[in-house]
Amino acid sequence: MFVDKAKIKIKAGNGGDGAVSFHREKYVAAGGPDGGDGGNGGNVVFQVDDNFSTLIDFRYKRKYIAENGENGGKKRCTGKSAPDLVIKVPRGTLVREAETGRIMADMSDDEPKILAKGGRGGKGNCNFATSTRQIPKFAKPGFPGEEFEVTLELKLLADVGLVGFPNVGKSTLISVVSAAKPKIANYHFTTLTPVLGVVRLDEERSFVMADIPGLIEGASEGIGLGHEFLRHVERCRLILHVLDVSGIEGRDPIEDFEAINKELANFSESLAECPQIVVANKSDMATEEQIETLRSYIEEQGMAFFTISAVTTQGTKELMDAVGQRLSELPPVKIYEAQPLSPEDMEARLSSHRDFEIEIEDGIYYVSAPWLEPILRTVNMDDYSSLQYFQRVLRSSGIIDKLEEMGIEEGETVNIFGFEFDFIR
Repeated sequence: MFVDKAKIKIKAGNGGDGAVSFHREKYVAAGGPDGGDGGNGGNVVFQVDDNFSTLIDFRYKRKYIAENGENGGKKRCTGKSAPDLVIKVPRGTLVREAETGRIMADMSDDEPKILAKGGRGGKGNCNFATSTRQIPKFAKPGFPGEEFEVTLELKLLADVGLVGFPNVGKSTLISVVSAAKPKIANYHFTTLTPVLGVVRLDEERSFVMADIPGLIEGASEGIGLGHEFLRHVERCRLILHVLDVSGIEGRDPIEDFEAINKELANFSESLAECPQIVVANKSDMATEEQIETLRSYIEEQGMAFFTISAVTTQGTKELMDAVGQRLSELPPVKIYEAQPLSPEDMEARLSSHRDFEIEIEDGIYYVSAPWLEPILRTVNMDDYSSLQYFQRVLRSSGIIDKLEEMGIEEGETVNIFGFEFDFIR
């Protein structure tokens, strides 16, 4: 079964808790705190595996949870960090966050990508000893790991996409120019899944061709099979638009050409702008008048036109050479850039988790707010507007009000995750 869409939940591991412990040794008095830090939670990592060609495994398992980090121990022993959870997907899988639709990763290369970060381990009580607080009886809990509901969408990585109405000869064409062996029969919808084939022009030049099945009028609106597979054309650098020039099934190739292009445009603007080469197949069964009529129309559209017979391989070599030449002039296969959350989106997402603690040590106000750490990473301290945004977050969350309630004076120091600044009213 060819499955190219799935929805799953991923959850990174939580960080281990810091330990509260005190040194105990027979001849050592007042050994002091020695509670160790907790280990980090495991990340959720996506990795391309070329042994996979569909997303069918994700139909049966929908939750992926990484392990939590171990808690800290005595004698300043740090808890063991959890291993990463590696999820293997087919090459070309696009990972989107289900809630916002933003692209989190395009799994098109061999580089593994961390999509949910494990929580950091909490600090043990040995970290909180000061000259005025020599016996801290508290430690910090581990931070929670990130969790998301994501959609997986497989977009085949192909240089060339074969499009056209059913039974125009796409499967036959890809079978004679590559090693692909699709099912071929004389009825509509013989091909039920996309078929990939590698076309080798010579020892140093080759390209990947995809037969996209089931395009008919109304495909972009969900009619027929085409709407299931139009996404696989989006990455293609070049479209081979195959037409039945013979009209033996009573169809007009010009009407078919216009109908398919309309469906491509309705599905995606980028598809409407994708370069095309028009292929008049079954030319051995067509009259010269049929061929020339179609040629005149296509060339008026400013597109290259080739006549072939896929069954007899007539004209297929010349067509593939032309495709190879055209590809050499085009940019590489489209790779989608990951879309990070904006600071505003981050703030909105975390607005329901605004708990915080403020402690005073040696005249410094330490603000502990786990939800604030990812926001702090997005703030550019050299940019005035970014600092204003950060100040708004502190005000709207109640942190500034709490500092004032605790009696902070202008010029006193505030520390948030190691970032220190002077308080100004």
